[in-house]
Amino acid sequence: MARKKNSSAEVTGPRIRAAAQRLFARHGYAAVSMRQIAAEVGVQAGALYMYTPDKQSLLYDMMHDHMADLLQSHAALPDCPDPLAALEQFTRFHIRFHSARSDAVFIAYMELRNLEGENFTRIEAMRRNYEARLQDVLQRGHGAGVFRLPDIKLATYAVIAMLTGVNTWYREGGRLSLSRVEDIYWDMVRKSVGA
Repeated sequence: MARKKNSSAEVTGPRIRAAAQRLFARHGYAAVSMRQIAAEVGVQAGALYMYTPDKQSLLYDMMHDHMADLLQSHAALPDCPDPLAALEQFTRFHIRFHSARSDAVFIAYMELRNLEGENFTRIEAMRRNYEARLQDVLQRGHGAGVFRLPDIKLATYAVIAMLTGVNTWYREGGRLSLSRVEDIYWDMVRKSVGA
């Protein structure tokens, strides 16, 4: 049987991932079936398995691609030897990067618990890599007397949670521009680390 027009892997594969991402973000990974994903894309459920082995692989691939993009984008930033400048750069980068990817961010943070075995281990290692970048900035600032922190690891988690929280409420075209949100959050982050 011939494939339908536009059903090639280059078209259908990304459509399946986009549909799964929307559904996982809206309803949660556990509540979404492969049949629902297929219906969203407009293909038979069995056709999904030509593009992905299973739902767990879809979740892992989504989270891996998001984290790889995050790490690569952050690594491309210019080096900031000054801890205060580096913290501001991290703050603004995190907000800007995540604001354009709200579904991916929700999945990356809320669905980690649904990853199994090696999938969990790999994504958790990528998350720790990103957290370590902020932790290094805070450690350098604390060591230089620029930041006053009773617990650097806890401060790392707190800052990332605060910045990621922007995604839960920020909408483009709202009362505040993204640039203004960055300014306000930078002021709050600076104060939270005792700068």
